[in-house]
Amino acid sequence: QVQLVESGGGLVHAGGSLTLSCAAFGRISNINTTAWYRRGPGKQRELVAAITTDGATIYADSVKGRFTISRDNAKNTVTLQMNSLKPEDTAVYYCKSVVKTGRTSGPYDYWGQGTQVTVSS
Repeated sequence: QVQLVESGGGLVHAGGSLTLSCAAFGRISNINTTAWYRRGPGKQRELVAAITTDGATIYADSVKGRFTISRDNAKNTVTLQMNSLKPEDTAVYYCKSVVKTGRTSGPYDYWGQGTQVTVSS
């Protein structure tokens, strides 16, 4: 199977930066789109950013110009660089990848376990 392992969350002051990483392990034939989602306290889960295999990206309006998503296909890793963080960015961040596990298997959605990001004012 496939596991997504997230890292890089933590506590930071407003205006600071954090880098989140999502690494995929297991039986992977190809990773299509990988996305970062977040769920803030008392809020619904929302899409933060996504990146396709060929590097096309989309961002939520709330993070445009502050967050950058990138991927290293050789390492099956996607990174979310978060700058100019605001208290409203506080949330549990999850990555999701759409993965083919074989020539005729998939694609399937896999989720990471989540990593907490807390931005203090």
